[in-house]
Parts: sequence; structure tokens; C-alpha cells
Amino acid sequence: MLTVDELSVDPVTVARRILGCDFVAPGEPGMDPVRLRIVEVEAYGGPATGRHPDPAAHGFGGPTPRNRVMFGRAGRLYVYRSYGIHLCLNVSAEADGEGAAVLLRAAEVLEGEDSVVRRRSRTRSSGVSAHRLAMGPGNLGAAVAADLADNGLDLCSPTSPLRLQRGAQLDDDAVMCGPRVGITIATGRPWRFWITGSPAVSAFRSGSAAVRRRRLAAGSIDAEGSDW
Repeated sequence: MLTVDELSVDPVTVARRILGCDFVAPGEPGMDPVRLRIVEVEAYGGPATGRHPDPAAHGFGGPTPRNRVMFGRAGRLYVYRSYGIHLCLNVSAEADGEGAAVLLRAAEVLEGEDSVVRRRSRTRSSGVSAHRLAMGPGNLGAAVAADLADNGLDLCSPTSPLRLQRGAQLDDDAVMCGPRVGITIATGRPWRFWITGSPAVSAFRSGSAAVRRRRLAAGSIDAEGSDW
């Protein structure tokens, strides 16, 4: 298991440490547990008064009932709904009060594919390619049957239903970095990390303020929602 101390540092370092780790979750009833390998992540900082000011982060304006997990102890699961539909999973980083987190953007399914296929079929037609089952943060959340009630779970606890387990060490040449996906501010930071050559890494799409305003006006995202 990753330790709280290893995650109680800046979000960029935490993002690099999480990459290649396994995310473990229960399977469907009567089925084996699900194990995903994290192949793409994004780092997000905190408020303007913190150590890592980040206007693209949910915590930039300070703590709220929605983002409070970001401001707590490292290694907690921060779950939020995007576009009013998808549940996205984040790992809290830094020390208490800093408000940093890492978004889990994409993963490869190592075990429990039958459960993941069943879960994905509830929200999408069957026939999804294996490498696309947990591609994108919303699909990753669906793959582990995430729920808003999971918000705040301790991912470093061996008894937690959702756990983050240490993966194989990745060489620097196996990792790439670049701009974060779908945001409209702080777009130049290379805070997205992915494993080179993984077919499960999502396609890069830069943010568009005009598109986001139209989606907000249409009610397809909320004011705090994150494009991806």
C-alpha cells in the first residue's frame, strides 16, 4: 500500500507516484474483485493562499462542503460528479489544509473484467473495446462502481473497499507529461502524466471557454464542474 506520508507532498510528486499503481475495488456480486492499473493522472493544486495556487482546481476558492476532502489528510478519495452524470475519482494530496488532489484519468483493467463490462453496459451499449473500459475519468469511476457515498474513503487502509496499492517502479522514459485535459484556465502547466504506449490513455482535448459556457447555460455541467 502507498502510505499517507508518501502522499502528503506536492500534487505533482503525488501524481507521478500514483501512476502505475493499482486501484482495487469490489467486483459485482459473486464475481472476483476489480484491479485497475492507473495509466493517466492529473495534478491539481489548491487556493490562491496555499503552496500550490491553481485556478483550475476545485479548491482554488477555498474549502466548501463539496471539496472538503481535498483539504483533509492525504490519501483520501475525493469523488465529484461531472456534467451532472459522471463520477470522477481523485486522491487527496499534501498536508491538511492545502487543498491538493490528483485526478485518476484512465486505467487498464488487470482483473475483474467481467464486472467492469457489466457496469459499463449499464451506461453504454455493449461491445466497448477492452482498452476503453476505464479510459477517461468517468469511465474509470463506472468501472469500480464509484458512488458519492465513497467520498472520503481512506485509500491507504488495507480494510477499505477501495484501495490504492503500490505498483511496479516506472522508469522516467516510460512516463510522459503534458497539459491537463479540458480545462480553460491554467492550461499551460504540464501536470498531466501518462504511461508511454498504454492504449488506455485518453485522447488529449484542450479546453474551450466558449464550449464550456454553452454547456453551463444548457445545464449539462454545473458551475463547479470540471471539463474533461
